[in-house]
Amino acid sequence: MGAVRALIFVTFGMTATAAMGQVTEIYKCIDPQNGRPLYTSDKRETAGKKCELVSREINVVPAQKPAPIPAPSARSSFPRETPQAKASAKERQRDVLEGELASEQQQLDQARKALAEQEAVRYGDEKNYARVLDRLQPYKDNVDLHEKNIEALKRELSNIR
Repeated sequence: MGAVRALIFVTFGMTATAAMGQVTEIYKCIDPQNGRPLYTSDKRETAGKKCELVSREINVVPAQKPAPIPAPSARSSFPRETPQAKASAKERQRDVLEGELASEQQQLDQARKALAEQEAVRYGDEKNYARVLDRLQPYKDNVDLHEKNIEALKRELSNIR
């Protein structure tokens, strides 16, 4: 247990000295009672024990220079989107959304058709109406999903125009 405490102490000691930018010396000492290794950075703990220097590091972080801020004249030369490019981008976006909307409406029609077909069928093992509802639920969820997608696409189209 003492070795674990010492290791924790060493870890915190290394962190503190690294923050101060000092030399860190790590010693490995063998405990004479149980033969377990003990790592420490405190030279006082090495007195009277067989210890060897494991590592010596100088932890200094150089100062960072701040990034230069571009002059206002450099910012104004940044390429801007022309009104024609903006209009063509909106037109492309509208075309894509209208295509997705048409596709979703076809999928909604197919989902409604599949739901109607499943509602018309009644299997022999479905004497309990809860089983019918359980079987129909994925079809209802599919219809709801396509309806929500259509609503979202219509909202996006109304935001573009």
